[in-house]
Amino acid sequence: MRRVLVSVTASLLRFVALCGALALVASCGWAGAGEEDGGGVPGAPTGVTATAGSATSVHVMWNATPRAEVYEVYRGTRKVEEVPGSEHMVDVTRLRPSTVYVFSVRARAADGRLGPRSRGVRARTPAAVADDRSAPTRPPAAAGRAAGSRAVQLSWSASTDDRGVVSYDIHQGETKIHSVGGGQTATVVTGLRPGRSYSFTVRARDAAGNVSAASAAVRVTTEGRDDGRATAPTGFRATSHREDRAYFIDLSWTPPRVDGEITEYRIHLDGHPATSLVFGGRAPRDRATYSFYAGKVSGVTHRVRIRAMLPDGTWGGLSAERTVTTGTGR
Repeated sequence: MRRVLVSVTASLLRFVALCGALALVASCGWAGAGEEDGGGVPGAPTGVTATAGSATSVHVMWNATPRAEVYEVYRGTRKVEEVPGSEHMVDVTRLRPSTVYVFSVRARAADGRLGPRSRGVRARTPAAVADDRSAPTRPPAAAGRAAGSRAVQLSWSASTDDRGVVSYDIHQGETKIHSVGGGQTATVVTGLRPGRSYSFTVRARDAAGNVSAASAAVRVTTEGRDDGRATAPTGFRATSHREDRAYFIDLSWTPPRVDGEITEYRIHLDGHPATSLVFGGRAPRDRATYSFYAGKVSGVTHRVRIRAMLPDGTWGGLSAERTVTTGTGR
């Protein structure tokens, strides 16, 4: 598994100087992550929808499926796309205008086993338009409200276009998270967290794929409170070891169970953010480990905590705090 260290505090710079930013990954105390246990064959993905995005593309979406490492997207009987288990949507492109297509999705486990195929959903691409370079107008009157603690309802007024609006794309920050048909001016975004503020924008798209400017940002705070316990890493442990005349702090934890993959963590040392850790490739789901430089002095005590960057772009709750002293192994 490849890992990349993306930020380091001044207290850790000596370690970087000793090993080098790239050598760090290979030889400076990075421990391995826990392995997938398989956990059985994934079920059939649910909530599959397909919406034409242009004359030559269709946006396919589905709900998260437990134990899915990869999703396979089919057009009829042919597999046309693969996406990682942390993603639940894809734009299928290079289609023909004025054509009806049937899409389905299968989930694949970490050991390669495929689950059953979802139900098939139909989408019809609109007719092609010749030499259309004019984008739709910016969607006006965008608004939103909380729909409970884990969803928001968004609405907007229709955009105009000389050839007609085919779809609307919903963005959370810079990321496209949803798409609806051009005749729809409202939608519900789910999978959010209680008591959190989110910002959304809407863009209109025509049959030629021209995209409008973003609507005004819609800022919505979900209902309720989130004390962080449901999204905090659990089973957090911290020990120390000595290597090459220096001391290292070794961490291990169980990632929080959330909808999607967690690839980034932030480590807090002595009450302050110390470093961010990003997993490349397959991020651990069952048990994760990490080791970092703590100096050359024995008997120094540190307080350590960790938190995860959740798939919705917000930080999860902090783990329990652990105390570790260099040179004692605990």
